[in-house]
Amino acid sequence: MEKGKKLAVLVGCNYPNTPNELHGCHNDVRASRDMLVARFGFDPTHIELLTDEDDSSMMPTGANIIKALDKMVDQAEPGDILFFHYSGHGTLLNSRNSLKREEAIVPCDFNLITSVDFRHLVNRLPKGTSFTILSDSCHSGGLIDKEKEQIGPLRSSNTEANIPLVHKPKFIPFESILQHLSSLTNINTSDIGTHLLEIFGPVASLMFRLPRPDPYLDPNFSTKPLKPDEGILLSGCQTDETSADVQIMENGGKACGAFSNAVQMVLKENSGPLSNKQLVMMARKILKMQGFKQHPCLYCSDYNADAIFLCQAENRVDVFSMLN
Repeated sequence: MEKGKKLAVLVGCNYPNTPNELHGCHNDVRASRDMLVARFGFDPTHIELLTDEDDSSMMPTGANIIKALDKMVDQAEPGDILFFHYSGHGTLLNSRNSLKREEAIVPCDFNLITSVDFRHLVNRLPKGTSFTILSDSCHSGGLIDKEKEQIGPLRSSNTEANIPLVHKPKFIPFESILQHLSSLTNINTSDIGTHLLEIFGPVASLMFRLPRPDPYLDPNFSTKPLKPDEGILLSGCQTDETSADVQIMENGGKACGAFSNAVQMVLKENSGPLSNKQLVMMARKILKMQGFKQHPCLYCSDYNADAIFLCQAENRVDVFSMLN
């Protein structure tokens, strides 16, 4: 493939005909695909779309999503732009394999993809690429493990407006996921990793397949700072918040993710280049005006906070060589 590529994986999970059904996630990623082609010059053949529809060519299972992301990262060269948009449920999970609660997205088969998986993907990137993740899901803040927080938690005030629209949080409680997996394995344990490994084996999250960290041998494991890297996370909300699936009049009444729609509105209203930081702050402003109590966040290096959203930087390789 040519250098200076623009590659994307777009995943929309509506979980049709289940108690967890959402309605706007397919619309989110289709709008994202149109935006990537029309505004940012992506080749449609370099965009992989995964949705859980009956006629889908590839269902967004955990294994299929990781396979698509692995393929994209394997193809990456310095100067390339990589983009992953996820719209669907998220969760926070407890596991004996982690020293803290971990953020995760919930594919259609419940084979969780965790912040540890995204950290390993970012670590594999060659210097001089960029990998932007836009996650419109609950508890999505911190989805790249140990990525530096640039725009972080903002506590809600009692003066904020109530959400004026009927909406559904894009969140499946940990206990519900555990109950579902337990019904499949018939194993009596509260350790979610045991169930995921039993069901999915070698395609389960790396979080459950890697050696468990020892806090006594490595007491700084969970707080170790990392060098600047190529990962950029635009999260739909803070780690302790939910993201909304809703119908918005500004979107023609179509179902959508509130954050995905806010990003689309910002890009339509601003034809010039926007930095990652500007985009997140403008999306926050729109969500606040619409009455949503979710606060998008930005996690990336200092350099990437001010870098232009989905734009190649000719000196990216040189900058990262200096920083490292």
